[in-house]
Amino acid sequence: MNPVLFHSLKGARIELRKISLEDAAEMYAYLSDEEVSRYIGWKLMHTIDDTRRHIGTLLEREASGTHLYAAVILKSTGAVIGNAMLFNMDAREGHAEIGYVLHKGYWGQGYGTECVALVDAFAFEVLQLHRLYACVIAANLPSARILEKNGYRLDGTLPDGSLRFKKESGKWNI
Repeated sequence: MNPVLFHSLKGARIELRKISLEDAAEMYAYLSDEEVSRYIGWKLMHTIDDTRRHIGTLLEREASGTHLYAAVILKSTGAVIGNAMLFNMDAREGHAEIGYVLHKGYWGQGYGTECVALVDAFAFEVLQLHRLYACVIAANLPSARILEKNGYRLDGTLPDGSLRFKKESGKWNI
């Protein structure tokens, strides 16, 4: 795993960097939004202190070596507009799950598509993973479209009704 490189990925309009406690106020703006929260696996944040604790949990998970979390930064302003993640990584089996969340003010503008493309390239080219998964709540059709634009295909439906998508690198070491 290479967290330093993950935290320095740059796209045309966004870049990733390590999450810090100083991001709490900006992250609270979207993690406390019920419309955003209904589509992600994190509980709704009720206070900035909740968000700080959440950030602490993310940093602890990252230290475990199986999770990577980043703040998604809008290059033009430096604002934190979301988070990107690779988690449940299994280097031996060559797979991980990706996730992303954006402030709803940035939905529908291509930032999610750009974010997923950055994370995918890192996972396949740097980490040499073979397979990526992503789960989407069935009602979140825009997120499903983001995955499809990035080459993911529907892999199945989970017991809770969520849609599971899969993307393979096309490169296998045998």
